[in-house]
Amino acid sequence: MGGSKGKGAVLVIILLLLLDQSLKIWIKTHMQLHDSIEVTPWFYLYFTENPGMAFGIELIDKLFLSIFRIIAVGFIGYYLYILVKKNYSFGYITCISLIFAGALGNILDSVFYGVIFDHSYGQIATLFPEGGGYAGWLHGKVVDMFYFPLIQTVLPDWLPIWGGKEFVFFRPIFNLADSSICVGVFLLLIFYRRTLSVSLSKENK
Repeated sequence: MGGSKGKGAVLVIILLLLLDQSLKIWIKTHMQLHDSIEVTPWFYLYFTENPGMAFGIELIDKLFLSIFRIIAVGFIGYYLYILVKKNYSFGYITCISLIFAGALGNILDSVFYGVIFDHSYGQIATLFPEGGGYAGWLHGKVVDMFYFPLIQTVLPDWLPIWGGKEFVFFRPIFNLADSSICVGVFLLLIFYRRTLSVSLSKENK
């Protein structure tokens, strides 16, 4: 991708990938699974892994999900290339770059982590272990670590069904790649909804 907008997109993608992967590798090589570090009373680094989609959601087969992610990222990358080539606004290009970088960041976990790390159950994982990794290619688990229990309380007994149960908001644990995707989508919907609609309709003609 040429030009200043293309260089800017590449910079955004590389920076996010470096931050995302550096943090994940640090977590894997310094914490056991389900270890946590309290940063503030409402923010923890909590190490968990998931074989599914963003925020730990598990819906479909791991191999299918990994292949689907790779194909989807390929389409997003091509779309980003077209946007730069057609000189779209840098703000819009940045949104797509955030989504692309986030998706690619989680794909790296899925493709490589099962091969280059051993497991984290009851031990701190080793990078490039002699005995091999914990899974094969495309079967790696995505590393998550951001946990924001902003509200922790017990629901009143008079509530039907949920009365007396613990309530935590925000419960999902996620990573920087997930955040990058969500921020990119949020900014698209707020500021570039019309641009998205017009650009997709042009590409489909």
